[in-house]
Amino acid sequence: MDRPHDPPGPVLAGARTEPAEHHPRPEQGLMSATLDRADALFDVGRYEQAAGLVAQHLATDPDDAATLVLLARCQHRLGRDREALDTVERALRTEPDALPGWLMRTHILLALKRHEEAEASARRSVELAPSYWGSHYALGTVLDRSVRLERRREAYEAARTAVALAPEESDAHFLVGLTAQRTGNHRVAQQAYETALRLDPESSEAHNNLSLLHLRRRWFRPGAWTRAAEGFVESAALDMNDRQARYNLETMAWGTAAGARWVALLGFFAASLGSAPLRSGASGGEALVPFLIGAAVLVGGWAGWAVWITRRVPSRLRRPLLLVARSCKPVLAMALVVGLLGLNSVLAMALWTVDVSAVRALGFPLFWAVIITYWVSRSALQRRAPGSERGR
Repeated sequence: MDRPHDPPGPVLAGARTEPAEHHPRPEQGLMSATLDRADALFDVGRYEQAAGLVAQHLATDPDDAATLVLLARCQHRLGRDREALDTVERALRTEPDALPGWLMRTHILLALKRHEEAEASARRSVELAPSYWGSHYALGTVLDRSVRLERRREAYEAARTAVALAPEESDAHFLVGLTAQRTGNHRVAQQAYETALRLDPESSEAHNNLSLLHLRRRWFRPGAWTRAAEGFVESAALDMNDRQARYNLETMAWGTAAGARWVALLGFFAASLGSAPLRSGASGGEALVPFLIGAAVLVGGWAGWAVWITRRVPSRLRRPLLLVARSCKPVLAMALVVGLLGLNSVLAMALWTVDVSAVRALGFPLFWAVIITYWVSRSALQRRAPGSERGR
């Protein structure tokens, strides 16, 4: 069975660095029809076309700070972060106290992993708009990237301030959950994620992180493992680019395959010891009793594992886990060697007349293959983990 240390560590989903809601937009009356179209294109993810329309407007009004910020947002979404930083810096030179510019600058600097500058930019946003929740959200997001506990605690306080200012914003509650989970306050984290999902049921990050909380309780609460798997499946379905949820499903599939190794190893020893008297020429009860005990252990072990895994993984989750397993080499490798060792044990019992040297020639390499594959596949799976961003 899989134990708490078996699977590589699941991945916590971080806060979204640039939700559109965190960037106050200029009054619609001040925007031209071209900018209206650009803004609409941005909202539906057509960033290249939006940037083209923004460039048309800037050709006639190159110092329009709000338009420059929109262009920086397009460039950021297109992965051109250095261009985006130049653009937003230009906007801030035109309008030094523009809150959208400072917020956008914070998110771009985070993407460039320039955490100290991002923090300074976020703090400037809080100075400019202390009563705007997005400013505190930006500061909390930056501080959450730190590896230092005191800064994570400050991130939690910033997130709580954001919730107090905007209790109906799902992202603010998510950040409370994330920062609470980082500091070990799992009860608060669960409440915050559940609130975030009530406000936004399609938050893939909240589904992912709430599932992590269920997963850590799988040994103490019946059904927690199943609820965790359901959450990861939901998270992956909501966001096809969500590497965290997919990786977490891979760790669960790998843990299931790796957990079966104990059954395979037990069956190997039961088959080896149970069939040994028959192969050595013993007869009567001296040979039959060990054989029957070995067969009972072998069959009972695999039957018990099958019942347990069927109850643990309901039918609605089997297909997603199988699809994930099929494309994950560490899971396939672990499942293959465990299956081969189990098959070898069955054959060793069924073909008890075969010479013992032939059984050992296949069985012992498979025995060591299971042990070696466990550590090799575990390491390979850890290397597949999405990179986590950390600051100071």
